[in-house]
Amino acid sequence: MRSLLRTPMMAPLVRDSALVWLASGVVGVSFGAIAVAGGLPLWVPVVMSLVVYAGSAQFSAVGVLLAGGGPLAAAATGLFLNTRTAAFSLAVADVIGGRGRLARFLGAHLVTDETVAFTLAQRDPALRRAAFWVNGLGLFAAWNTGVLAGALAGTALGDTATYGLDAAFPAVLVALVLPTLRTDARIRRCALLGAALALAVTPAVPAGVPVLLALAGLVRYGRGEASA
Repeated sequence: MRSLLRTPMMAPLVRDSALVWLASGVVGVSFGAIAVAGGLPLWVPVVMSLVVYAGSAQFSAVGVLLAGGGPLAAAATGLFLNTRTAAFSLAVADVIGGRGRLARFLGAHLVTDETVAFTLAQRDPALRRAAFWVNGLGLFAAWNTGVLAGALAGTALGDTATYGLDAAFPAVLVALVLPTLRTDARIRRCALLGAALALAVTPAVPAGVPVLLALAGLVRYGRGEASA
């Protein structure tokens, strides 16, 4: 991994990752501020961000706690929403596998929507590996720094929803996946099916569930491979 991070590809990867890091840090500030403003101790969002490290799951778990739910209910909600990372891990298994237990453990912890999307946007295997670690480590640092800053700020930021921070991540993800969607018709069909399923169930299911159901679009990818 060290040799990859010393190559000339480092500068472009950092440049391209910067927008993802910025979005992560900003949303992290929102999460930390919401958690502390809602009455949770400062250490709760900070430790959760280090150990759990899953934005949507963290927001949902804190929402359950602030609504009066117990720790078990909050943990179950977070785990359910984060099951999608199992599929994401398979998509980047070639990147984090075969490098020792510590590297595999760290790599698994860094698997997020953004890191996987950034990695899969690269075609060259070496570039994919470098992209995963550069983006993943930077994203982890930015998210946790933002959460700490937001938690320290507490209620001083006011209503964080008024800043439209929720639009930052979707915009970044769309920019990352567009190149693959343009060049790979099979992935494009899977994405369209998954998006249609997610939109169809959104009015009837809790937040986060449509994303999980959208994974059913991968069935088309498997069938395409079988018929190829």
